[in-house]
This record gives sequence, structure tokens and C-alpha cells, in this order.
Amino acid sequence: MTFTIPPIAPLKSESITPGQSPGPIRPDLTPAAQPTDIGGDFAKAIGNALDTISGLEYEVTAASQQAATGDLNSVSDYMIATSEAQLATEVTVAIRDRAIAAFNDIMRMQL
Repeated sequence: MTFTIPPIAPLKSESITPGQSPGPIRPDLTPAAQPTDIGGDFAKAIGNALDTISGLEYEVTAASQQAATGDLNSVSDYMIATSEAQLATEVTVAIRDRAIAAFNDIMRMQL
């Protein structure tokens, strides 16, 4: 199976004079649809990541219950689910640690 990758369109480079608006953030969106709440998008992304981790942990719990009752079809399915949940948790903890470190750095800045 082969996949073709479409070519990347070149970016338009326009000079902006001081006081001039650079234009819309994403030209493919109408002005009403331009992203304005960056913090809300970040909160949604974090919420979605936590929901994903919760789903992965549920799969691990279900697979471990199947293993305990003898209904597990494949041990590899259990191991894969466990590894996915562990990796997702480690990534989330690393992101949390970086966010806390960034917050602390901002709080230590002198004005």
C-alpha cells in the first residue's frame, strides 16, 4: 500500500509596516471563526488528553479482569493496553511537570 503526500503550498511573505495589522491568523477561516481564546483551546486539549488516559486505563482494567476470569483471548492484547496506558500517563506527567516549571519561572520574573 502506498500513500502519496500532497505538495506543501508556499507561504506568502508580505512585509508589514509598524501599526499595520498582519491580517487573519488563518486565512482559510472567516473573521468570525478566528481563534480568540487560546487558553480555552489549551484547556480543551488537556481535558481530551485526560479523557484518553481514562479510556486507556479502563481498557487495561477490562483486560486484567478478563485475564483473571480466563476470558482473555491474547496476552499480547493485555500487554499492549498496559504499555499504551503507561506511556500516556508518563507523557501527561511530563507535560504537567513542564507546565508547573514554566509557571514557577514566570512567577519568579521581576517586573
